Amino acid sequence: MTVLRAGPALLLAALLLGGCGSGGAGPTARTGPVSVATTPGARTAAFTPLTPARTPTALTRRLVAAERVIHRRDAPAPLLQGAAFEAQLRYRQLARTPGWIPRVVAALPRRYRAEARLQVDARHSLRSVLTTVSDQVPAWRIRRPAPLARLVAAYRQGQRRYGVPWQVLAAVNLVETTFGKVDGLSTAGAQGPMQFMPATWASYGTGDVRDPHAAILGAARYLAASGGAEGTAGVRQALLAYNDAVGYVDGIEDYRRIITEDPAWLGAFYRWQVVYVSTAGDLWLPEGYLRRSPEPASSYAARYPRRHLVTTTR
Repeated sequence: MTVLRAGPALLLAALLLGGCGSGGAGPTARTGPVSVATTPGARTAAFTPLTPARTPTALTRRLVAAERVIHRRDAPAPLLQGAAFEAQLRYRQLARTPGWIPRVVAALPRRYRAEARLQVDARHSLRSVLTTVSDQVPAWRIRRPAPLARLVAAYRQGQRRYGVPWQVLAAVNLVETTFGKVDGLSTAGAQGPMQFMPATWASYGTGDVRDPHAAILGAARYLAASGGAEGTAGVRQALLAYNDAVGYVDGIEDYRRIITEDPAWLGAFYRWQVVYVSTAGDLWLPEGYLRRSPEPASSYAARYPRRHLVTTTR
């Protein structure tokens, strides 16, 4: 029995943070700012994440700048948002440019190298599961997620109650719906922030499948029943029950390691929003996006060229 549909998770195509553009496709559209902020003791730093790096050296420099902000305890929220956006887009660009990977990783400060490898590996693993690419943007709503502190409290409650590591629950929540930003059905009918099929929810969930707290505890219960409280091997077995794809499990494990080894990245992951892999390329679906029926991806890209991030689907 699987929680999800067969094949990729709902949001394998969607691991970015929205930054600029002209709002969403529906009446509740909002525009998210690209952060421009001042670093104490330094000149004003501007992130321009929608502009790709032209060389490995430029990509390295931009990753370092973003990582430094992500790890600053005193960084203001807008600057953190811009840094998370920049880092995610640059790691995504690096994963699409395999010839750059050794050079960029070697040039990073030592403290960022292991995490950079995990970021790229996660992207490759999750992308390998996405065997088909849609020619339409989906009938979803992209919404503001529950506060991070509330989500973390639910992850930790799941660990206390069922023994599943809380970082695993956080990584699943990230990959499935970017912490609940995606409000919509998967292609097989899975729903809610942890993406349950109705029959599985009836067995393992209580309350509203769309409620973050209820969904997280339901996922913890399901993973525990599938062996997820039995150590590393048990977690992998449980994740395969959650979504029967090795690339999915590897990607979850990579993000789990990043969250465990570098806690600052949990906040950065939380700031990611939704980019959808389509036959037209990678399309940003910002907070406020609302479609009640699918739309051709090429039409969406033409209407919102600033959201057409790359033309390749790699």
